[in-house]
Amino acid sequence: MAAGSGFSGSCVMVEDGFSNDVCCGGEEKSQNSDQLSQLDVGKPPRCVSVVRHSISTAALLTTPADPNFVLGIVGIKSVSDGKSEYMPMIRSGSCAEKGPKEYMEDEHICIDNLLEHLDRIEGLPSLGAFYGVFDGHGGTDAASYVRKNILKFIIEDPQFPGCLKKAIRNAYIKADQAFAENSTVDISSGTTALTTLIFGRMLIVANAGDCRAVLGKRGRALELSNDHKPNSIPERHRIEQLGGVIYDGYLNGQLSVSRALGDWHMKCSKGSVCPLSAEPELQEILLMEDDEFLIMGCDGLWDVMSSQCAVTIARKELMIHNDPERCSRELVREALKRSTRDNLTVIVVCFSPDPPPWIEIQSQMGHRRSVSSEGLNFLKGILDGNS
Repeated sequence: MAAGSGFSGSCVMVEDGFSNDVCCGGEEKSQNSDQLSQLDVGKPPRCVSVVRHSISTAALLTTPADPNFVLGIVGIKSVSDGKSEYMPMIRSGSCAEKGPKEYMEDEHICIDNLLEHLDRIEGLPSLGAFYGVFDGHGGTDAASYVRKNILKFIIEDPQFPGCLKKAIRNAYIKADQAFAENSTVDISSGTTALTTLIFGRMLIVANAGDCRAVLGKRGRALELSNDHKPNSIPERHRIEQLGGVIYDGYLNGQLSVSRALGDWHMKCSKGSVCPLSAEPELQEILLMEDDEFLIMGCDGLWDVMSSQCAVTIARKELMIHNDPERCSRELVREALKRSTRDNLTVIVVCFSPDPPPWIEIQSQMGHRRSVSSEGLNFLKGILDGNS
């Protein structure tokens, strides 16, 4: 754990800010410029944040000597709702390490200002960002190909930007098929794919595989993706309906994930449905002022750390230095400390220029003591992190 583990972040009562799926009443299409087809998103340097951040000068609160003092988890009702003028301010940091494995097969991408890549496409808000984590297996070809091309496939889809969720889903399928048709790569290699697209206040997570996206909401962890493991009940049902089998937790006795791009030695012919799917699951939310940051990580992180523990560690780090790059490095360091057996890639995306608020301490003499559910989750994360 990082220094400063003797305090915890502010745990507040919040209102869930999940929006309904409002995507696409009509088939709105955009004619993208020819330049988009030439889009090649460069790979960010390892462990380098897109934006540098100053260290917070806020001081730690100390506990009074008053024996009647108790720790107060102060309930603060969110002032944000669907009609708010709130707009997030995006900044991110990333870290990737080979870990104990012989080779590094992960890839990732961080774009804090997506609009610089889009060249005046109409209908877009003034704020846009894109992030991705790609956990390769059987070589690096699939992860590298998807990292370089997935955003291009999203932008070039006829549904973009009118219906973003359809455009993203189509892009995953097209990227998988285009990889199979590329004669310069090993099509038996494969990769999971976790991406996050942000336009204005709308955030869309797409996932195929066992990477995970977790939202930090005032100290509470909210998972925005499902781990696609063959033994999970929905995936097992889907696999068996399509004629697949599961041996000792492995799809057809070969693969520990049930969704991936590539792995064409395990797939049927192009266009047919098979147990190993490249189709992502998508989750859309409307960002609120209570939403502090997003953690995206490969399974090397989540194999040794719960979602709540990761949010607790990340929030404490951001409260100290307010730097998502250092925060992502600390999550990687903690996973290595816990003896992860895989490559590690972590992206932390912050939605505010300010650090998360410090815990408020108040005397509650003569009052009934209570802790909100968010406070309990935060304390569980502390205990998990110290275990």
